[in-house]
Amino acid sequence: MYVQDNYREAADYIKSLLNITPEALIILGSGLGQVANELENSTLIPYSEIPHFKSSTAPSHMGRLVAGRLAGRDVLCMQGRLHIYEGYSPADVSFPVRVASMLGATRLVLTCACGGINTAYNVGDLVMLTDYINLTHTSPLVGMDITGFDARFVDMCHAFDREYIALAKVEAHKLDTSLADGVYFYMPGPQFETPAEIKAARILGGDLVGMSVVHEVAMARRLDMRVAGFGLVTNMAAGILDAPLTEDEIFTEGEKARIRFGGLLKQFVARM
Repeated sequence: MYVQDNYREAADYIKSLLNITPEALIILGSGLGQVANELENSTLIPYSEIPHFKSSTAPSHMGRLVAGRLAGRDVLCMQGRLHIYEGYSPADVSFPVRVASMLGATRLVLTCACGGINTAYNVGDLVMLTDYINLTHTSPLVGMDITGFDARFVDMCHAFDREYIALAKVEAHKLDTSLADGVYFYMPGPQFETPAEIKAARILGGDLVGMSVVHEVAMARRLDMRVAGFGLVTNMAAGILDAPLTEDEIFTEGEKARIRFGGLLKQFVARM
């Protein structure tokens, strides 16, 4: 269990290295970290150097914060996120979100690589997250009220900001980029889901499946941060196609979508 001083020590260390006050935290998922390389006047901070931060061990996740200017806004990017499947707790995974809020960020923009459950999707599609399903019932907020942080209960009726969803669609239209929407179904991994699990997820209303997002969003909403979530369909989920799933396709599709996805993300950030 983290205490207030842990978050403050991390925030103070990061602040000592920055010459900006970040407006937003942008979390870049698997295969999507290249956006951070486009920040102007960037400062690079490895997670390993930040007090109480955990290290990112997922493939292609560089494990560093990149602070700078993107599309005219001062932002803090996580070039690689943390996951439960790495052995971390929900509190570990969401730790950077609370630290970013302490640094001044009032918005959270998440990106993630996803498996497509909805058969209307194709590999390479961009999808705006409209809600999520977390049947593991794990939360980074468990016990935080006991240690003097916040009130216990958090409204999740609009986990993803409705105005941001509408804005992203407007900007996608301007770029002639297709942007679907859908519900994210969380599975902790690290194994890919079984066909039976994907069938159940579809019945329950899931359009996408992935191994991240939910704990970061819960913490952001506790802090009244506005949240936007962008998913990239890097593969069709188990049982949708008669083909094995591999992590290589995640990186391949991420690279293919780099220009298209990066363009939309920058347009959105400029106007959020």
